Amino acid sequence: MDTPLPPAEELALIDRELARLDARRMYLLTRREWLVRLLWQQAPAVAPTVAPAFPPAAPGGPPSTGPSAQNVLLTLGAVLLAVAALAFTLVSWGSLGIGGRSAVLALLTAAALAAPAALLRRGLRSTAESVAGVALLLTVLDAYALHAVGLPGTDGGVYAAGAAAVLAGLWAGYGLALPGLRLPLPAAVAAAQLPLPLAAAVTGAGPLAGGWALLATAALDAALATAVSRRAVRLPAGAAGALLAALALSTGLALSLGAAGPAGLLAAGALLGVAVAWREPRAWAAAVAGGLAGVAAVGALVPAGPVSGWAVAVRVAVAPALLVTVPRAGRLPQPVRRGLLCAGAAVSALGVLVAVPVVAGALLPGLGALREVWAATTPRPAGGGQGIPYVVTLLLAAGALASPAGVLPSREARTAAAVCAGAALFVAPVVAGLPVAAVLAAQLAVTVAAGAGALRATGRDAAFTAAGCAAAGALYVSLTALDGRLATFAVFGLLGAGCALGAAYGPALRPVRAGGAVCAVGFATATAVALGALAGLAVPWRAVAVLLVPALVVALAPRLGPVRVPAEVAAGTAGVLAVLPAAGDRPVLALVLALGGVLCAGAAVRRERRALGWAAGALFVAASWVRLGASGVTAPEAYTLPVSALALAVGLVRRRRDPAASSWAAYGPGLAATLLPSLVAVWGDAYWPRPLLLGLAALVLTLGGAHRGLRAPLLLGGATLAAVAVHELAPYVVQVVGALPRWLPPALAGLLLLLVGATYEKRLREARRLREAIGRLR
Repeated sequence: MDTPLPPAEELALIDRELARLDARRMYLLTRREWLVRLLWQQAPAVAPTVAPAFPPAAPGGPPSTGPSAQNVLLTLGAVLLAVAALAFTLVSWGSLGIGGRSAVLALLTAAALAAPAALLRRGLRSTAESVAGVALLLTVLDAYALHAVGLPGTDGGVYAAGAAAVLAGLWAGYGLALPGLRLPLPAAVAAAQLPLPLAAAVTGAGPLAGGWALLATAALDAALATAVSRRAVRLPAGAAGALLAALALSTGLALSLGAAGPAGLLAAGALLGVAVAWREPRAWAAAVAGGLAGVAAVGALVPAGPVSGWAVAVRVAVAPALLVTVPRAGRLPQPVRRGLLCAGAAVSALGVLVAVPVVAGALLPGLGALREVWAATTPRPAGGGQGIPYVVTLLLAAGALASPAGVLPSREARTAAAVCAGAALFVAPVVAGLPVAAVLAAQLAVTVAAGAGALRATGRDAAFTAAGCAAAGALYVSLTALDGRLATFAVFGLLGAGCALGAAYGPALRPVRAGGAVCAVGFATATAVALGALAGLAVPWRAVAVLLVPALVVALAPRLGPVRVPAEVAAGTAGVLAVLPAAGDRPVLALVLALGGVLCAGAAVRRERRALGWAAGALFVAASWVRLGASGVTAPEAYTLPVSALALAVGLVRRRRDPAASSWAAYGPGLAATLLPSLVAVWGDAYWPRPLLLGLAALVLTLGGAHRGLRAPLLLGGATLAAVAVHELAPYVVQVVGALPRWLPPALAGLLLLLVGATYEKRLREARRLREAIGRLR
């Protein structure tokens, strides 16, 4: 007949519609059963007319059994019959003669096998299933009895394999003869899994023969699952075939690690997986397993041990072949194509996972230069070519990942391919056992090439990938170059110059140029430290040499263009790090902080960097404090007066620009920075100069604040003056209080409270006028 849809799509549409109808029918049957039970509970008289399919067990009562109770009873009955048959066979068998035994078993088996047909005709399907289960068990007992009585000398394993084959055939025929039964066909499939593996096991065959037996059984299962349309056969056959095939291929893979014998087994498994995916479109995972098995088969042809790198390289070499040839095979179905491509990608990924630890281990000895810089004692790279296969593996994986038909998205695939290729080229001179100078030159060339690729790349992904590879290579080469003086200056100079050129390369992406500027500042800083060490400077004085780099950046900042900000950030970081080596020598630390303040002040000259003026002031203050501490100065005024002077100068400039600004914001921080620490020191000072000077300064501030109408100097000066006065009068007050009678202070306090209470309203008005007067101050 004609159809507007392709046959495969129409078949899938019909299957979905039938599944939907089955689900709807099951829901309606469940709902109907619940309604029938509800009607029997509420109105038993009308239930038979509403639900004749569920007649009551007795007139006027509810139905005695439903489908769930029926299944429970049938299952229990089948179990009891099975137990009885088993007990009869094992216990009572010996009390009968050979004729009686045969007659009883034949009668029971024939009756159990014949009963389901009659039950199915009467519509008792559940009962028929239960009896059929008992019948199948009886056939197993018949086989056991036949071996125990008729063939006692036969080997048990061989007999079990043959009996399983015979029972599988008998159960399959029984299930086909009674299509209404669901149990015999899955049971036949389960029994069919045993003959070949049992035969291989009992005949003493080796693991390879066992693998062939498992694979042959899996092939039969696959043929059955793809040829038969009944779900009762397809599902168990497919699951069993997948399990046995996995066991067979695992056996072959384990054997392939030590010998070349299982290549045929793995190749047969590959063909089986591809054939299943070709036949069944939804089984593309079988093609993945087939592709992996094919790769393992090719690898099994290499007579190398499991630790040989060439065995890994040979297996990974198949991946590019799959990724290149499969897309060009136009007749391959889509599931097969998809599965083989996934297998190629998986093999490449596994090869990378195996090779990365090896190549990383080859690079570790070069980091021994960190233990003793410029000692020229780092061991030479281990040669012998043992790591060459893993380098080849990385190159092959890079080729596979770069294939246009790869499974990964194009961006991720290109990124992974670039990383693998860069790593292979970077580690190749090390594993080849070249001299140290040659290794260093080759790694520098790879690093420079990656940096050039980052500059010339137009896409962000490619540029960032190349830049990351270049940064990683530059870091490793810089660390390994610390083994010798000449190598250190050569590597730092070349890489620093390259980064500077990259930062100045206009067509490159801005993030790449910014990274080049940061790296250029970093290499310049490292070079300054190395020059200081070469000149024999002490460690603290090398910090002064480091500050030459921020000074150069500050001088060249107007000409740096788009990379000015990252260069300034890197220079600021270098300046902060310069504090660390100088921390052990306080005079040198004070010098470093002062120079840092000078640099910040020089940068703050530009309008867009005015905020650095605060940093410059903080650095100057910190430098003075460190210098005073190094000189043994303990007076707090020596530390606070510079801060107050700087803060008051800033406040004065602000007040001139903004006359409406509050005196608290302009002068409050500067005044408090000196007054509060000095006031605390006064209360612990037994001498007279500090209280006198602090009192005079507070008096001047108070008078000046009152004259200028400034709130901050007036209040801070007045409070300080009062506190100093209390401090000076405190000893005399204590003496006077000690000379007075003990009752007099409480009496005076009481009189004061009475006076204040009597004139409360007047004092409140005076306080309000004082607050308003202070509020009018600025």
